[in-house]
Amino acid sequence: MQLHTHEWGAGDRIAVLVHGIMSDHRTWRRVGPALADRGYRVIGVDLRGHGRSPRGPYGAELFAGDLVDTLPAGPEIAIGHSLGGLALSLAVERLRPARAVYSDPAWALGAVGRGLDPAVFAQLKGASRGVVSAFNPRWEEADVDIELATLAAWDSDTALALSGPHLTDHTPERPVVPSMVQIAEKGFLFTEDAPAGLTARGFEVRTVRGAGHTIHRDDFDGFMAGLDGWI
Repeated sequence: MQLHTHEWGAGDRIAVLVHGIMSDHRTWRRVGPALADRGYRVIGVDLRGHGRSPRGPYGAELFAGDLVDTLPAGPEIAIGHSLGGLALSLAVERLRPARAVYSDPAWALGAVGRGLDPAVFAQLKGASRGVVSAFNPRWEEADVDIELATLAAWDSDTALALSGPHLTDHTPERPVVPSMVQIAEKGFLFTEDAPAGLTARGFEVRTVRGAGHTIHRDDFDGFMAGLDGWI
């Protein structure tokens, strides 16, 4: 499936950005321009069922296949957040970026410890401004505005398709390309011993202290500092 894309900049190097569940390319409102200022042509996608991309059917492998169908092979850097990190990891062998960054990736949904059934997100489809703000107290008002807009454009069946029998641990056995996992200290997807396990598999791991799950909106400066040496 060809996905809707949005671009920032016109540099010689390509960076691709893959958002998380309930969002679309607008979640990268600060990251896209920041990378463009560093000389990248930045391509943000809307995953199927999100933003302006086509609807269903849904599944982790389908999200990954769409990235391969839509994005140019061999970008300098590919960054995926949450569901976007999961999709990117399943596409990375075919997409072959020079480097990959997985920002609080949703690899082990339903796992023992901090597992989370994605079906709970479907309940947020009609969330109010107050609910969004309460869940994300560190966000700027512009990010709350964007979240309300992306929720309205989102098909909540994407969450249900990752639930129940589809709750599978997708943590990669090893990185296919040089890869960094960026963990949110205040997130809900990783246990305290996760960094050691990921390091043993060959990933560089960096934790953004104090940041919630959506690191780039919770602490933009911390997110960008966490990319030092990777962009």
